[in-house]
Amino acid sequence: MIRTDVLARRGSLHLRADPSRVLARPFLPGQEMLTEGISRADAVVRRVVALSEDEVTRALAATLSSFSDRHPDLLATFREHFALVAHRIPRGASISLDRADLIGAFCTQEYAIEGAAICNPSIVADPSQEDLAPGELRFIMSLRGIGEGHLSTIGFRRGILGPDDRVSLEPATRGIDTGASTPSTMSLHALRQALGTLGDADAAESVLSLLPDEFTPDDLENALALSERDTLSRSRTDGLIDRIRRLVSSNYRVVFPDDLDLSARVLHPVSPAESRGMEDARFTGFVGSDGAVTHYATYTAYDGSTIAPHLIQTDDFRTFSVRQQTGKPATNKGMALFPRLIDGRFRAISRWDRENVSVASSADALHWEDPVVVQRPRHAWDLVQLGSCASPLETADGWLVITHGVGPVRTYALGAILLDLDDPTRVLGILDEPLMTVEPLDRDGYVPNVVYSCGALLHGSTVVLPYGCNDASIRFAFVDLPRLLARLTTP
Repeated sequence: MIRTDVLARRGSLHLRADPSRVLARPFLPGQEMLTEGISRADAVVRRVVALSEDEVTRALAATLSSFSDRHPDLLATFREHFALVAHRIPRGASISLDRADLIGAFCTQEYAIEGAAICNPSIVADPSQEDLAPGELRFIMSLRGIGEGHLSTIGFRRGILGPDDRVSLEPATRGIDTGASTPSTMSLHALRQALGTLGDADAAESVLSLLPDEFTPDDLENALALSERDTLSRSRTDGLIDRIRRLVSSNYRVVFPDDLDLSARVLHPVSPAESRGMEDARFTGFVGSDGAVTHYATYTAYDGSTIAPHLIQTDDFRTFSVRQQTGKPATNKGMALFPRLIDGRFRAISRWDRENVSVASSADALHWEDPVVVQRPRHAWDLVQLGSCASPLETADGWLVITHGVGPVRTYALGAILLDLDDPTRVLGILDEPLMTVEPLDRDGYVPNVVYSCGALLHGSTVVLPYGCNDASIRFAFVDLPRLLARLTTP
């Protein structure tokens, strides 16, 4: 284990997963979560239809008694899930409302969003800073919840930072909700750029020429129906239609109820591109040219075999807009947005080549270009790979970027670099020692030997750094900014 003059002070708060926080999700027997199989829903529906009315009444009452305190409006959930299998009711069968509700119960499962672990937090200042004592700052922390099948979701907690490294979190509520999702429009320009990155733009022209400048998934299906399918089937790119649908479906909007506590709001996979998880959201408060703050986050969408960086945008942490990012710099994990425009363009830290830290540029935060490598592995603790942790922090001396490196026995360590404020492809300083390493007494967990963060926040002259311990739990570290900057060496 590498030892160093410790720069990071570790706080005492230790947040662990709570497996009692559960969602009520659709369930089709025979097609359990994250597995392939033949549906047994027809047989189960027939068995429920064959029950006597007394058995139905008793079973439904027992189910509601056992689970209603765990989910808001459970009957509404059962009815929503019954609608998914209503077409399986045997022809001619007349069923009561209780029987329909019970069928919905049989087509429901609980999913613990933190059943396995929580990790990889990011942190931003809360838009609301009322009713605080001097020296306090209210924050919003995102976190990655890992549940059954290693499926990841994005959750939120609210807390307060105080003087002297004090941090407190509001209690998390039960009765969590995934909000209401609806498709968003996509611009034809964005689709052309995405397909151009994949080399598919020319082959898809018969479809693209039929789309308006802003289109919906229904517009796409109409264009596909009108286009010459044989032209697409003879193209050199197999599965082109599926790729187009996948790109379009990655644009959606999620809205949560006004009265739902922040800790009960969970972003759960919606599109095929993220069907196996939404990982490692990196939130930042992006300051526009008018001074207004919009919160963006990049995250990794995972479908079980491929990954794709996606972008979240929200003004209030109630309504979230999600879109896929494209371009060469947006082809791997670890993208992190700078918190303002630089020379009129969005910038992001990227690890598109899987091992180096680069800075990329974009006109719209969606299509990324021109990655420039700013740091390569060179220390014993980062020779496997480098990558960003958090979105860059703006200081008077430059952009402070918290990084991660991987060394022997896949042991993680955190580092830091300083980039020029006006030209972030120019490196001003590098920390030649780890900012943080895994402590010997805190190295075991879901994934051993990991210390990892997805976001940091400046509170006065302190860098507040929540971090994941071994992909299993979350703690906080505090770094004196002037002391850290003084330790950065000229590259």
